[in-house]
Amino acid sequence: MCSAILDLGAEPVDPDAYIRALMRWHFDPESGSPYWLRRARTLDFDPRTDIRTFDDLTRFPNVVDEFRDIAVSELIPRGLTGADREIAGIFESGGTTGLPKRFVMFEPWMEFALGWDEFHYAGLGTVNTLAIAPSGPHMFGEFATRRARRHDGLKFTIDLDPRWIKQLLARGATEEAERYAGHLIDQVGHILGTQPVGILITTPPLLERVARRPELVDAIRAQVKFICWSGAHMDADTRDIFRTEIFPGIPLKGLYGSTTILGMSRERDEDHPDGLPIFDAPSPYIAFRVVDPATGRDVEYGERGQVVMNHLTKYALLPNNTERDTALKLPPLPGALGCAVADVGPVRTFGDRAVIEGVY
Repeated sequence: MCSAILDLGAEPVDPDAYIRALMRWHFDPESGSPYWLRRARTLDFDPRTDIRTFDDLTRFPNVVDEFRDIAVSELIPRGLTGADREIAGIFESGGTTGLPKRFVMFEPWMEFALGWDEFHYAGLGTVNTLAIAPSGPHMFGEFATRRARRHDGLKFTIDLDPRWIKQLLARGATEEAERYAGHLIDQVGHILGTQPVGILITTPPLLERVARRPELVDAIRAQVKFICWSGAHMDADTRDIFRTEIFPGIPLKGLYGSTTILGMSRERDEDHPDGLPIFDAPSPYIAFRVVDPATGRDVEYGERGQVVMNHLTKYALLPNNTERDTALKLPPLPGALGCAVADVGPVRTFGDRAVIEGVY
């Protein structure tokens, strides 16, 4: 039986009670997934009795590499029934550091995550959405599709394969990669020139390429009401130029997330003193830590370290996952687990592989 504390909602919960209930759910033979019930036998602790606080999650090994070849049916908690068990999609990581990892996204969690970010879009009314972003098998495209539905609008998109661009860059074919990116922006130009678009969703590298074409800048200024960026790094100077010089008056907001946490954090209304966006995760369901990569210990507020992500819902358990990003650690919102982050950027290498950001 699922504890009511695990039901998705906006009301604050006791974080320690939440963690304890989550451990009982995922490691009870009646409700846990086949993967975690099997994996628990390899742990040197009992999650149901030994994991009692958020800090205790550091005892878990980072298991997401195992999601590269496991059957996704093994990840479905047995206790999910009815509407809770409805699957929104099977999504993959970008494959930047090896074969992609696959995750199950359930419908209630997908809709909760979108609703949690909806306040940024309040007041936009009925608008169409243009997503300069990949569709499947990436989560980004499905979020864009549902964003359009929430505003009773149509979604326009282009056919983008970010993995192909990363392959081109990895083998030094930069000119070919630029031609491919130019081909994408040509398609964007045709949509903006013929269709009304109110929400633009894209990545910083592609937004930069859009900004190089004056006719596309004019089209965005004339009709777009909101620009959402995600999927890659945007530095403070670039962000300031977009906001004050290229697209003045159009809200520009970022999302920082990952398929490996099945969601995203959202940008605060106020900036870091350096002009950097601050990202908060939807606690207690997603929580960040920032650690010294050499020791694994948490850094102090204001210091840079490597991001560790946790997805903590009854739909999935993904604890203690070291991401391929570094960030500044900042205080969380009152009552939230973990920390906020700012100035997120990719590490140079992850494991034994070079990290190529590409366009996504």
